Amino acid sequence: MRVVIATCSVDYSGRLDAHLPLATRLLMVKADGSVLVHSDGGSYKPLNWMSPPCRLAVAEPDDTDAGQGVREVWTVQNAKSDDRLVVRIHEIVADHSAELGVDPGLVKDGVEAHLQKLLAEQIDLLGPGHQLVRREYPTAIGPVDIMAKDPSGVSVAVEIKRRGDIDGVEQLTRYLELLNRDPLLAPVRGVFAAQEIKPQARVLATDRDIRCVLLDYDAMRGLDDVESRLF
Repeated sequence: MRVVIATCSVDYSGRLDAHLPLATRLLMVKADGSVLVHSDGGSYKPLNWMSPPCRLAVAEPDDTDAGQGVREVWTVQNAKSDDRLVVRIHEIVADHSAELGVDPGLVKDGVEAHLQKLLAEQIDLLGPGHQLVRREYPTAIGPVDIMAKDPSGVSVAVEIKRRGDIDGVEQLTRYLELLNRDPLLAPVRGVFAAQEIKPQARVLATDRDIRCVLLDYDAMRGLDDVESRLF
């Protein structure tokens, strides 16, 4: 991984256009090819990024850029689309590279991990006709708990929590933003699945067209006889 703190401006072009004015930011270049642009705020969500497969090229500025104080230009080109991230570096404050090695992955809470396994085995809980694609579907910002297909073949990304709050919805939103940049997957719909979903999280999910699904852990484990319930 390469970590650069630099004064820079950033332009993204492709499915949408976005511009970040000149400011000091953190640039992360990962071994998988992804490039992320962070500010000193906003928690762990990048301001903009390019997911692999992509290629980073570093070039000298042209006369116009050089006249505005640009020292070098990073162009990050997506290999499967016209999406492009252009970073104009004015000053590098720090530049460090390190080999992180193979990561063992996130060790999840036991109940959440079991819920993921059970839902993968009982994928029809999402609705009749759903099919499992895989668990722990990899992305540049972390694995999606479950990737599935709905009866019409549309991709469905599922985030699983014991207690669903706003942070969980935000996490799924970031996954969806990233996955929908991939033309081979888009459109990707979201499902927020939890044993309990807080009202604020449900409102935010609905506003973002994310479907909420309540999971009955005991019933999924076969410990709850639904037929014998009085209510």
